[in-house]
Amino acid sequence: MTESSQNIAASVLVVDVGGHNVKILATGQSEPRKLATGPKFTPAEMVVGVKELTRDWKYDVITIGFPAPVRQNRPVEEPFNLGRGWVGFDYQGAFGHPVKMINDAAMQALGCYQRGKLLFLGLGTGLGSSLIVEGIVVPTELCRLPYKKATFEDYVGTRGLERLGKKKWRRCVEDVVARLIAALEPEDVALGGGNVKYLKDIPPGCRIVDNTNAFAGGFRLWDAVAKDAAGS
Repeated sequence: MTESSQNIAASVLVVDVGGHNVKILATGQSEPRKLATGPKFTPAEMVVGVKELTRDWKYDVITIGFPAPVRQNRPVEEPFNLGRGWVGFDYQGAFGHPVKMINDAAMQALGCYQRGKLLFLGLGTGLGSSLIVEGIVVPTELCRLPYKKATFEDYVGTRGLERLGKKKWRRCVEDVVARLIAALEPEDVALGGGNVKYLKDIPPGCRIVDNTNAFAGGFRLWDAVAKDAAGS
């Protein structure tokens, strides 16, 4: 590994943007910090808040996990549960550090990936999803697929949980997971997100993963960059 590739992965700040809060963790730190978000929360507020919370942390590069589709390192849609202005915002300029942006579900998937083909499903405000195939991250928007009278997300996200109650919601989760396993044939299925705690039984063929895997994924993203630099 070259000196430059060691430096690029030396110190990473991971910023996990969610509908209720932003969670952050840097290389060498053990306790995440967070700030509250909400339906009017903007990217400028995120940058100011993160900078304030990390004044005593040192980092060289940043990973941002974002709750909407991301392509070519930039969001392509405004998030459902936050304010406007995320598309087109200059994150690297605002932070003054190199930034890699990835869909939040893809970041969690990367953090818990072990082998082969992994399907990650995040049971939270909506339904986050990502595939990793032989180490290659494949972000997906499975939440939008039609299901019953609406979409997968409408039944297994928070809105479905509140509307249906836990018992019916659990049945929907089991059904949706079974359908996706049948269609995608993954070797490993990981369930994460804040609402996994409401599951009574783990759906067959699945494992529950902790949300802190998002941080591991954010660190891994720059590890991959360092490896590419070392091999170039």
